[in-house]
Amino acid sequence: MTTWRGWQHFATTPPPQPPAPGDAARSDEERLAYHSAFVTVRTPAIDTLTTSVRTLMILGRHQQTTARPSLIVTGPAAAGKTTALLHVGRACHLAHTQQHQAPDSRVHAPVPVAYVLVPPAASAKTLAGEFARYLGVPVTSRMTQAQITDAVCHTYNQAGVRLVLIDEIHRLNPRTTTGAQAADLLKDLTERIRATFVYAGIDVTDTALFSGVRGAQLAARASLVECGPFPARLGKSEPFRELIAGVETALDLRAHPTGTLPRHAAYLHQRTAGRIGSLTRLIRQAAITAILDGTERITKTSLEAIRLDHQAETQHTTRGR
Repeated sequence: MTTWRGWQHFATTPPPQPPAPGDAARSDEERLAYHSAFVTVRTPAIDTLTTSVRTLMILGRHQQTTARPSLIVTGPAAAGKTTALLHVGRACHLAHTQQHQAPDSRVHAPVPVAYVLVPPAASAKTLAGEFARYLGVPVTSRMTQAQITDAVCHTYNQAGVRLVLIDEIHRLNPRTTTGAQAADLLKDLTERIRATFVYAGIDVTDTALFSGVRGAQLAARASLVECGPFPARLGKSEPFRELIAGVETALDLRAHPTGTLPRHAAYLHQRTAGRIGSLTRLIRQAAITAILDGTERITKTSLEAIRLDHQAETQHTTRGR
């Protein structure tokens, strides 16, 4: 998805849909593929990000003299940051292309969204190269960073990019020379590209990105959207149990009784630390196993047999002592 062609394929491919009442039964292979991709579960963070992005895009639409306001999606690993980012990007892409369809095949389709991953130990030149690669901007080894940046800004504005999504922003370290130059490049791009920028990264507010002069500039321009763990209880509500129920309704298993997984909410919360990414991975793996072994249902025993990501397993072991 870090090229326009790949992003366009992602954005225009209909997302997986849960089985609807009355639908014909899917084959095992179809159900395995479905649980591998799975649905996007709507969360408060997705709703907040959707509203905030739409508002800021309108706010910055006619802003000319300074950088447009931006957003930072932050939170721990496996908390759903990238999922939220991609969901909002897809919605923006589809809405924009429906409103601005090319009149005929000879005219290039609109390019409303760009998705860029910050490479490890990114320098300003390698980061500019990632922006160039997304739209296929020609880059040679002899080009300077300034030349690449000029070409990127010109091409993005000509293509009509309106939303720039930058993932893995925590990889930037402004305390190093290369990291500081890369951070300065982002500041330059936000002022020269007529688009709203949304960044996502792990616990961004605890990194050097928010310290010093550069950090103060970023913090002054960006609003925060938190993708945190789901609490087991919040007043009289049980957000995590409700999340589990939503995931369970999307399963396509032939012998799984509805209501089984919410009954294990306390165990699942302890196991996943309330993180939606860890939860959906655990349940998807259990569903795939249930199809492969023919049981067609998820139980606590089958959940316990599955190894989660190292971080979640380590926290689970620590809390269990």
